[in-house]
Amino acid sequence: MGEPVFTSAGGGERIGNHRVLAELSHLEALELSFPSDFEGVDPHTHADHTDSFYVLEGEVEFFLDGAWHLSVPGTFVSIPPNIEHGFRPAGTAIRLLNFHTPRVGFLDSLRG
Repeated sequence: MGEPVFTSAGGGERIGNHRVLAELSHLEALELSFPSDFEGVDPHTHADHTDSFYVLEGEVEFFLDGAWHLSVPGTFVSIPPNIEHGFRPAGTAIRLLNFHTPRVGFLDSLRG
């Protein structure tokens, strides 16, 4: 059985501008922060997990269903496996919550 996770405000491992909120066998949760000039993440797919985002700050364009969709704080997006998706800032710095379910080693790739 798993252990509960409690990450206090400002707590968690820092990886560059990002912050790890949880790293469990069934979940990776992190806070992503990007400057306004970040080029974005090109459209891609994942065969092994659902990729979900919650916009905390800034305006974000998400690529879904073959089109870009402008999103503001409070927007939630969840992309099941094998669906093409990507995102980019829409002229502002952005901060997002990002969840990978199940854990697939994304945090390990950020750590380098």
